[in-house]
Amino acid sequence: MKKDAKTRIVVIGGGTGIFAVLVGLKKYFHNLTAIVTMADEGGSTGILREEFGILPPGDIRRALLALSREENKILFELFNYRFREGKSLSGHSFGNLMITALERLTGSFEKAVGEAAKMLGTQGDVLPVTLRQTRLWAELENRQIIRGETNIDIPRHDGRVRIKRAWLSPPVIINPRAEKAILRADIVVIGPGDLYTSLIPNILVRGVKPAFKKTRAKVVYLVNLMTKLGETSGFRASDFLKVMERYVGKNVIDYVVVSSKRPKPNRLRPYAQEESFWVKLDRENFPSSRRRGNKRGPMLVIGNLVRPRGFIRHDSEKTAKLIWSLV
Repeated sequence: MKKDAKTRIVVIGGGTGIFAVLVGLKKYFHNLTAIVTMADEGGSTGILREEFGILPPGDIRRALLALSREENKILFELFNYRFREGKSLSGHSFGNLMITALERLTGSFEKAVGEAAKMLGTQGDVLPVTLRQTRLWAELENRQIIRGETNIDIPRHDGRVRIKRAWLSPPVIINPRAEKAILRADIVVIGPGDLYTSLIPNILVRGVKPAFKKTRAKVVYLVNLMTKLGETSGFRASDFLKVMERYVGKNVIDYVVVSSKRPKPNRLRPYAQEESFWVKLDRENFPSSRRRGNKRGPMLVIGNLVRPRGFIRHDSEKTAKLIWSLV
């Protein structure tokens, strides 16, 4: 199949979810842009943020690797290499350290990402959603306030208590290049990824929501496959959409994609130990099945998008083919 050189695809997210989608899409589309959350503060990324005052490099690194050329195998492995020995380097990713060093050399995080992209020969652009430092906060339904992405991602509180609202402090504005990419896009893909720690932090950046309102792009939301303790405990598919629309706005999302084929019990069992469960498709609760005034909700798209083996994640090839069909 010949690659689509004209359609502009923007993928918004963070973590492993954005990696899987980009790996598949680069086989079908030339014009790709990844817009990445800047709220991450766990592990190696968190240490580098604290010690160097740098914007979080971890999710940027994943997106760069996803779009890197396949012939750059040794560079891929180098940027993905994680030190296991030594007190000061243990746990650090070489790619995170490289981006930090490039930021010091170039004097700009955005330029550092650009130089790393040249090294890896990325097939598309990778953009931080904002160029300013911020922190993610959340208020739970029991009024408890949670400070920081890591404390939401790995809850020390009762992770079954739902999040009431999330915000960024201090408030930050959108990276102008990210705004331009959204406004010029033909398709914008949100997710998959942890709802409150990988996806919503992008939407909370000032200027992102207005860009969604203005763009003529079709907006596709990929619903997660599994729930996550501390963020989406007890969620069904429609709950993911309701929360996303609370932040991005109504009548913005055109397609909501849900994977329907449940994996075998032996693959689900390890997740149950972490109180993570398969997201059930509650078709009857989707607004596309009923009218809201003169408008309908986003079109529900159902498919089998699960990887056939290993971790329960979106299959890169299947997901890319589905987006290709929507184009």
